[in-house]
Amino acid sequence: MPIQLGMDLLRTLAVATDAGGLMRAAPRLGLTRSAVSLQMRRLQEQAGVPLLRKQGRRVVLTAAGEVLLSYARRILQLNDEGLAALGQQAEAGSVRLGAPQDVAERWLPRALARLSRVHPEVAIEARVDRNAALLEALDRGQLDLALLFGEAGAGEVERLAELSMTWIASPSLSTPRPGAPLPLVLLEGPCVFRRAATAALDAAGIPWRLTFTSPSLPALWAAVSAGLGVTVRTPLGVPGRLRAGWPRRRLPPLPRVGLWLCSGSAELSRAASTLRAILVEIMAPALASASAPVTGRHAAIRGRWQRDRA
Repeated sequence: MPIQLGMDLLRTLAVATDAGGLMRAAPRLGLTRSAVSLQMRRLQEQAGVPLLRKQGRRVVLTAAGEVLLSYARRILQLNDEGLAALGQQAEAGSVRLGAPQDVAERWLPRALARLSRVHPEVAIEARVDRNAALLEALDRGQLDLALLFGEAGAGEVERLAELSMTWIASPSLSTPRPGAPLPLVLLEGPCVFRRAATAALDAAGIPWRLTFTSPSLPALWAAVSAGLGVTVRTPLGVPGRLRAGWPRRRLPPLPRVGLWLCSGSAELSRAASTLRAILVEIMAPALASASAPVTGRHAAIRGRWQRDRA
């Protein structure tokens, strides 16, 4: 293993050179003169070559000492820059945001870009997942903010809107023959959209069968695009190749679903508070046209999160 030169020894070498001698360096380093001399002897032992030589009454660097000094300055600069960067990072902190796939694709790029401009020093962690995973991460303190479908529960929450659910299918999907079960493409349960779809069909007396299920929203869109069946989601994240509201006259109406902005803590960092405000601002126009938005923050609501997994 290569010999590790002591950082404190390299700093003593640099300070002593700048101060014009070992003895003058002692006050700057907060050391005694004997301690400075001892450090230089230890550094020479680690280097394996003489670093100092007598020149009259002075002690000066040898050629090897000059070489080591140039490297020492670079090492110390990198060390100090690294510590400064860590200090800035610790002061700035990080922001951890969770969101469902369709919400993330539509709004996260703009939101994160704006946050980066306002707080360029902040580390951003975005988790795109289903409600089940996001709720668990929020409960464990692994997220600062989360956008969730469902109903409000514990924590500091803000209902951004109530969105219409809609039946979604590929234009190529054929209308089932009379009496045939409706093919459904749904996310794995528990899921607020899955439950709403099956409950609406059951209440209307329409038979159905699952043709595809997955925990992945992209996989769900792929199955719907392939014509495997009908699914349910909000109109906000419907891919352009699919058709919302299909078939309008044959399927029963669906309930509305709340979109919530939830905080893992009542005391957010400045950067997390900024991101929260950015999300509300950039999402407001689309939500206003898609629903009747409900504004106002509901702080510290008791109870557990409604365990609807979107």
